[in-house]
Amino acid sequence: MLSCLVSAAMPWLRRLDPETAHDLGLRALRAGLAGRVPPTDDPALAVTVLGRQFRNPIGLAAGFDKNAEAAGALMRLGFGFVETGTVTPRPQAGNPRPRLFRLAEDRAVINRMGFNNRGLEVYRANLAKLARRSVPLGGNVGINKEGADPVRDYPALIAAVGPLADYVVINVSSPNTPGLRDLQGEEQLGRILGAVATIADRPPILVKVAPDLSMDGLAAVVETCVAHGVRGLIVGNTTISRPPTLVSRHAGEAGGLSGVPLMALSTAVLARASRLAAGRLVLIGTGGIFSGQDVLRKIQAGASLVQLYTAFAYHGPALLPRLKAELLSALRQEGFASVGDAVGVRAGELAAAI
Repeated sequence: MLSCLVSAAMPWLRRLDPETAHDLGLRALRAGLAGRVPPTDDPALAVTVLGRQFRNPIGLAAGFDKNAEAAGALMRLGFGFVETGTVTPRPQAGNPRPRLFRLAEDRAVINRMGFNNRGLEVYRANLAKLARRSVPLGGNVGINKEGADPVRDYPALIAAVGPLADYVVINVSSPNTPGLRDLQGEEQLGRILGAVATIADRPPILVKVAPDLSMDGLAAVVETCVAHGVRGLIVGNTTISRPPTLVSRHAGEAGGLSGVPLMALSTAVLARASRLAAGRLVLIGTGGIFSGQDVLRKIQAGASLVQLYTAFAYHGPALLPRLKAELLSALRQEGFASVGDAVGVRAGELAAAI
């Protein structure tokens, strides 16, 4: 009931500056105003990957709760898992405001936040409060804009966050930190992952990649990750491309584009990653999901799990029961008994879609 009331308030929140509205949403979550849903889902939606049981495949992407301050409340909304961060070693303010833009006509968002967060110390303290949790928890780690040493910083972040999370994501694909996407290159990524591999008792490690990678670049990322024991990829981050179909007055803003216009590109790149990985990596699909059919398409492209951000920002907690009901219906209509039965069945077709 409370989650429906929160979603009913979304039109009012959309009248506010996007970042102000986001901050108010986090405060409401921390105050318990979003309520909770029963911790059960249809068994057909259950997924077991990364050594964890996920009661449904729909997760919250990193960026929504950068400091893990509302993660406990988010876990009670019906997500199958929640990913917090991106956290950097030191606090940083991020890029100047305004840096977050709604493209309502396009059902999209452009952001150039720049890894704004309160730093590792605060983040770890918040994660430590979540030792008892109902769904898997991910941590997403990145580097500071100034004074960063990726080969030093990523392993240190993973060593600090790993004991408090079910998996950790290395973010080398945000377009809003200068030079970060260069770390997806084979040599630099290999050095980072080689250093990470020396950490004892680390949780499953995933790498988050850009949807703008070329086929050769994606193939290099896949092979480098496999060679260094990475467990999975998140495909993908926001895009720096701008489809010609955009009509919002904010379409020309700098930053990463997310939402419906990213669905086709991100799904094609996901399917290509699936074919390249050939079962050697767990894939999480993100980008453009607004319906249960969108979820199924990501799964058919090769994802075992998916993540939301923009749709949740637009529609709030009431989105989740609708997505799960639509996904369950779509699975049954297409003759699948479970999510696992549908993973990758259209990868070849979807890889060639763009």
